[in-house]
Amino acid sequence: MAYPFQMGLQDATSPIMEELLHFHDHTLMIVFLISSLVLYIISLMLTTKLTHTSTMDAQEVETVWTILPAIILILIALPSLRILYMMDEINNPSLTVKTMGHQWYWSYEYTDYEDLNFDSYMVPTQELKPGELRLLEVDNRVVLPMEMTIRMLISSEDVLHSWAVPSLGLKTDAIPGRLNQTTLMAMRPGLYYGQCSEICGSNHSFMPIVLELVPLSHFEKWSTSML
Repeated sequence: MAYPFQMGLQDATSPIMEELLHFHDHTLMIVFLISSLVLYIISLMLTTKLTHTSTMDAQEVETVWTILPAIILILIALPSLRILYMMDEINNPSLTVKTMGHQWYWSYEYTDYEDLNFDSYMVPTQELKPGELRLLEVDNRVVLPMEMTIRMLISSEDVLHSWAVPSLGLKTDAIPGRLNQTTLMAMRPGLYYGQCSEICGSNHSFMPIVLELVPLSHFEKWSTSML
């Protein structure tokens, strides 16, 4: 999860988030190089008194500053499209979880089980235990197996919500009357926090999401105890 004064993105837990981090660094380097070149040219124009009379009318210069931006855009667009297609793929999910947004809590249903569903509310500040995080802890965590492809079906029963877990690279809108889907796969166990990322009313900031990723054997014991 994020820590105070963090400048970058959260550590990646899923393959998709790792790809997003690499794409972020790739794009940021291009932006840095362009900014450095522009700053260098501006500083030269302000400090030197020498001018080249034919520079502004040169056909070669116009060709370069037309083709070069197109090449840069291609270098950004190709990896971006690749990641978009990767995020949309559904590869034979091992488990399906249906998520419904409400004002102002989440409800979850494990559709592969006959009667495994629950509501997830934020824990009030006065009821927090030592070590628990304010505005991020819930009474019922979403327990999922790690290293398995999981399909999340996301919708809403009232207004627009958005189900987002940054460390997994997930952000999917919950829209009334529409069922959106996304996939997640965590490479290591742990607790992963998220929040509703769409302004949905007065208690919008009190809709946390907590995923508890565990080994498959632990998940089977938990699911058995919940039935």
